[in-house]
Amino acid sequence: MGEKRKVKLFIATSLDGYIATKNESIQWLDDIEGEGDNGYLRFYEEIDTVIMGNKTYQWLESQNLSEFPYQSKDCYVFSRKESGSNENVIFVNDVVERFIQMLQNKEGRDIWIVGGGELLSSFIEKDLIDEYIITVAPIILGEGIPLFKEASSVINLSLIGTQKFKQFIELHYERTIYKKE
Repeated sequence: MGEKRKVKLFIATSLDGYIATKNESIQWLDDIEGEGDNGYLRFYEEIDTVIMGNKTYQWLESQNLSEFPYQSKDCYVFSRKESGSNENVIFVNDVVERFIQMLQNKEGRDIWIVGGGELLSSFIEKDLIDEYIITVAPIILGEGIPLFKEASSVINLSLIGTQKFKQFIELHYERTIYKKE
């Protein structure tokens, strides 16, 4: 087996740390001058598995898109209510650690945590994210859906790169593993 598959968060946030407005709009992202796709396609080619929470999936479904945006990927939706699968996703009701370990033991590319806040929070609490790729938009929303919820643990990160996409700045961190001597 090759190298362990990494779990990555790739997400955009306002300068004050919100991923959407209170009414779940992300229109503000389109209103800011970026550069091309702001690094999305490069990242998208690194992954073959997408994970999201049910609220994020329901929001995607409500957008009436002409096609599901992650058709070429294995897509899992964590849900307490749904089970089974449909043409686009497999619903999961499992402990996040066990599920991620199962995915990481399979051959493949990296794994993307798309969102939302509750699922992301559980991944952070269990320290399951290997890389955080956060694109900061030059806007202060004042309120909305926070990128990070209050957590009971500290996650140490190391900056491994930055990239500017006109008005956006991408911050790329990896989880720091401290070795005891």
